[in-house]
Amino acid sequence: IHAAALNRADLMQRAGNYPPPPGASDILGLEMAGRIAALGANVTGWQVGDRVCALLPGGGYAERVNVPHALLMPIPDAWSYEQAAAIPEVFYTAFVNLFMEANLQPGETVLIHGGASGVGTAAIQLAHHAGCPVFVTAGTDEKTARCLELGADWAINYRREDFAGVIFDRTDGQGVDVILDMVGAAYFERNLKLLKTRGRLVFIALLSGGEVTFNLGALLGRRRRLIGSVLRSRSLAEKVAIKEQFMARFWPLLLDGTIQPVIDSVYPIQQAEAAHRHMAQNRNIGKIILRVRP
Repeated sequence: IHAAALNRADLMQRAGNYPPPPGASDILGLEMAGRIAALGANVTGWQVGDRVCALLPGGGYAERVNVPHALLMPIPDAWSYEQAAAIPEVFYTAFVNLFMEANLQPGETVLIHGGASGVGTAAIQLAHHAGCPVFVTAGTDEKTARCLELGADWAINYRREDFAGVIFDRTDGQGVDVILDMVGAAYFERNLKLLKTRGRLVFIALLSGGEVTFNLGALLGRRRRLIGSVLRSRSLAEKVAIKEQFMARFWPLLLDGTIQPVIDSVYPIQQAEAAHRHMAQNRNIGKIILRVRP
């Protein structure tokens, strides 16, 4: 492993709130970039020395890790290990939830909360290049400005404006088709009101808690859907399918630079604690990378 990347799940796991799936390493780290050191007897299509990146169920902060060959992605010659490590977790998360879970279609309007996060910066770019108008929320003017640069059509500083009011105003009261949410309870009522008929609300985290009370009639009449989603504990077959569909649709745009991983900062692995503090303070725009070796 040459580089790994932080995810909010790392902070949760170290706090004892997010144990690794059965059989996974208890070492932190959900993605890595590195060089193949050895191959299993039945592996084809790869060679020792190939530069690769991959999604992991754990172990990214280590020096070596075993990876099923079907999950490997090649690192283009022009990319650094740090760039490659910034891709798997956030781009897969954005892709599976927008396009496989919510079935986002061209022309549909999407709201992405946490637009300046790793997942948010990936989701903005994917939705934008899929032909979808994009609303985002973020907590500083610097973050909203970066979201606009990445392709968001409207960026709302939630500390100064009510995002639901702004969106209703910009959409003539129509709302949005899809919401990607990691906040949970604190946003639930406003999120639900914002959903159009047949709208989809996808939960990928519950940073403000997960307990809400609501009238199920709000779903029935307008055929709205609530979707809970995780990535880490999915089966290998599911993860391979996500990887293959993501690469088929968006890999060419990564290769030509149309879509790019957004890197906030790079820390040596020895400073992982400082990197965690940086993320816990919500100071990052995009991914925080750990350099394991040059």
